[in-house]
Amino acid sequence: MIRSGSVLLLGLTGGIGSGKSTVSGLLSRRGAVVIDADRITREVQAPGGAAYQGIVDRFGSGILAVDGAIDRPALAKIVFNDADALRELNALTHPHVGQVMSERMAAEAETDHVVVLDIPLLVESSRSHPGMAGVIVVDAPEEVAVARLVEHRGMAPADARARIAAQASRDDRLARADFVVDNSGSMDQLAADVDRCWAWIQGLAAAAPAVPQNRD
Repeated sequence: MIRSGSVLLLGLTGGIGSGKSTVSGLLSRRGAVVIDADRITREVQAPGGAAYQGIVDRFGSGILAVDGAIDRPALAKIVFNDADALRELNALTHPHVGQVMSERMAAEAETDHVVVLDIPLLVESSRSHPGMAGVIVVDAPEEVAVARLVEHRGMAPADARARIAAQASRDDRLARADFVVDNSGSMDQLAADVDRCWAWIQGLAAAAPAVPQNRD
């Protein structure tokens, strides 16, 4: 494992509807610094953001809400039914997201923090993330994920399944996992599994040698 300073760097991923954001929040409460790719995506896609104008130029004013912000559900309806459009959107967005994530990682480089890179498309990405001590995968069966998307996001079941199909398979994510958080049950069960994950993280932090600091 490569460490910069004494920071411990981990990846967190999970399919749509898996509850990854809930797990991210629980890890943050336990002391992790979370760098959230979804949140950064919203920042760069906001009016004035680095990706905003390119997306509007490509997909047209029909994807805009009355306040000029990108209507994310409207854009999703386009790209998740058109693989080429999704690739174009990713090409317009991901380089900017990657740049911001790199800057925020650099700001943590000399700390002793646990830094979690919350990246929904970690498995799908061809971009390497050197220095990661491990990858945490939040897992839930597809039927559970579909039910959550229908209940909490108001998606039609067919749309939910299309979004799931556009991502890496459950098996592919699990194959990348160094630790799996099971989110198929209750919130109490999830909290207990996150406690187990945090104990695993603390074990990694204890086992990894810190890089000696230069002394003048």
